[in-house]
Parts: sequence; structure tokens; C-alpha cells
Amino acid sequence: MRFLHTSDWHLGRSFHRVSLLDAQAAFLDHLVATALAREVDAVLVAGDVYDRAVPPLSAVELFDRALHRLAEARVPTVMISGNHDSARRLGVGAGLIDHAGIHLRTDPARCATPVVLSDTHGDVAFYGLPYLEPALVRDEFKAAKAGHEAVLAAALDRVRADLAARPSGTRSVVLAHAFVTGGAASDSERDITVGGVSAVPTATFDGVDYVALGHLHGSQALTERVRYSGSPLAYSFSETDHRKTMWLVDLGPGGEIDAERIDCPVPRPLARVRGALADLLDDPALTRHEQAWIEATLTDPVRPSDPMARLAARFPHTLSLVFDPDRGDGDLAASYAQRLEGRTDQEIAEDFVAHVRGGAGPDDRERTVLRGAFDHVRVDSAVREVTG
Repeated sequence: MRFLHTSDWHLGRSFHRVSLLDAQAAFLDHLVATALAREVDAVLVAGDVYDRAVPPLSAVELFDRALHRLAEARVPTVMISGNHDSARRLGVGAGLIDHAGIHLRTDPARCATPVVLSDTHGDVAFYGLPYLEPALVRDEFKAAKAGHEAVLAAALDRVRADLAARPSGTRSVVLAHAFVTGGAASDSERDITVGGVSAVPTATFDGVDYVALGHLHGSQALTERVRYSGSPLAYSFSETDHRKTMWLVDLGPGGEIDAERIDCPVPRPLARVRGALADLLDDPALTRHEQAWIEATLTDPVRPSDPMARLAARFPHTLSLVFDPDRGDGDLAASYAQRLEGRTDQEIAEDFVAHVRGGAGPDDRERTVLRGAFDHVRVDSAVREVTG
């Protein structure tokens, strides 16, 4: 059984206010062409089809055209909703388009109802686990705790129970949208932390032949059987060094895995440059970046005049300008951005409490209150997307 594993299309997303619609259309052209040229038996999309719950019409039309082309090519497609999608909106008409070979899995209650495809070696059961927001699905799965690990483990218990009732030798593939331990994150993924914890262990997926993950935007193999495809396009400058690909996976008769990375089209390379403005404008080593999308960090001690316009004269696709003056280690203001980089909202809030108290940070009770407040806001946002 051969399939393409992809995820995190984020249709409708822009890159620093630059539309990516044409680039996303080019990727979908590439996806369909690859599916046909490599004679795949299925296409898997592991969530975040859209970038937001109510996507722009142009993104919906792009999605619609892609599904029509896959259906016309008779390539079965299995896709789940991610944390950026509105599961209810994405799932409208799912029962109807099932008959066209497009299988949308957006209802958590159906996670143990697989799409079953067959090859010369027997059946392969594809289980679609949409993004499981713990606060919304805890009752459905009767989970003891409202956390990602608990609800995902309960969902996998259902999957394994269904698989056990199927004929011996049935192979299994699970699509899931989650943050799995060992995965490397980037700046463009929405935080899904619950109670200060977001990651679930790879052992949660034990007993499954292949796990097609979505959510993290970098292509990576956590184990031979547990992989992220990553996003097909870069959505932040933190992804400058990413190689954007899809996984082409051959699933053998005994569950053997042979996986190959298929490169995605690159609309324009990304580059991060750093230094004094005059140096950036004169450095011959930067010639190779002149047509790239640029994030420039200026280290001039005093902010230069018209920096964006001057940079654009050499780097016409400069999109982001950061000031990090080189004033010496003793200047706290100069390192403020670095001190915030990589820190969670919870950590920043705790730092603020310590600052206003003159050094005394929050105690355990106050940390719990802060964490509850952040969880409440995040869950409220998720509920609004689901019910809006």
C-alpha cells in the first residue's frame, strides 16, 4: 500500500502580509501530479487544512478544486481536522463526499471507524483522529484527566479494540493532529498546551503500523513508524532551514515501512540576515539572498534612518525588520527580545509577577491560577471556533 502523507496546508494563510494563495495552488498541483506519477493508493492529510475556522472564499475554492481533482483521478483521500480548522464546518457534507473517495474525519466519536482500503496483501485500516481538544472531548472518551495524553490514549484504545476485531493481518494507519514528545516546534504553530503540558509520548501509538502526524511544521521522523510531514510551505522565518516535503510511504505486507521525502515547490527562499545596516548593504556574501524573503536584524547602536527603504534597495523582498542594538552585555533593553524568545505565555506572566514584586515570583497556588486563566482563554477560543 503506497500513500502520500501531508498536513498543515493552512490554506488562506499569508506570510508577513504577502499572499501565499498562488504558492498553495502550486503545491496542490504538485500533490495531485505526484499522486498520479507515483501511483499512490491514498493521500493522507493530517489536519490544519485551513488556517482559521472561517477561511476566506479563495481558500475554500482552492480546497474544493483539489478535492475534485483527487476524486476525478480516483485517488482515495483521508483527511482530519486540525486545531486551526473548524471541525464542524470542514465536516459538512462528509457523508455525501465519502462516496467520491474523499473521507473527512472531523467527529471524535468516529475515530474508531476506519476507512478500509485493500491491496494484494489484504486490508489497511486508516483511522482518522481529528484534533482532540481535551476540554471538549473528555466526556466522550471518559478520560480521567482533561489532558492531551489522556484523551489521545483513550482514542487509541478504541482504535486498537476495533483493529483487534478485524481479520488477522489487517494493517493499520492512524492520522492524528497533536504535539508528540520529541518533535521540534517552530514559531508558526498555535500553542495547544493544557495545564502546562502539551506533548504526548510516542508510546501512545503502540500497535499501529504507521502514524501520520500533523501540527508541527517541520518534516521529521520521531520513530520509523511515527512521522510528521510538516507544512508544505514555510509560515515563519523560524522555518528558514526547513526542507519542505511530503512523505511517500510504502507499507509492506507485514507492516514494513519504506518512506521517501518528496520535495514541495519553493515559491521563494527565506533568509535571516544580521548585522549593522551598512554591512548588510555592502557584504558580497549576501548576494545569494538578494531575491529571498528577508528577515533583517539590525545591530546598529543607534537606529539608522529609513532602514526598510535602504534594505529594500538591495533586498526588494525584505518582509521583517528587527532591532537588536549591540550596546554591550550590561544593557538589559538590548537583550529584551532574546529574553522573551522561546518562552511560553505562562513563563512571561510569571516573570511579570516577579518584576512587579521586586523579585518574588508566584507561589504554587498562583501558578495554578495563572495556568487556569491561560487554559480558559485557549479553550474558550476553541469552543468559539467549534460553535461559531
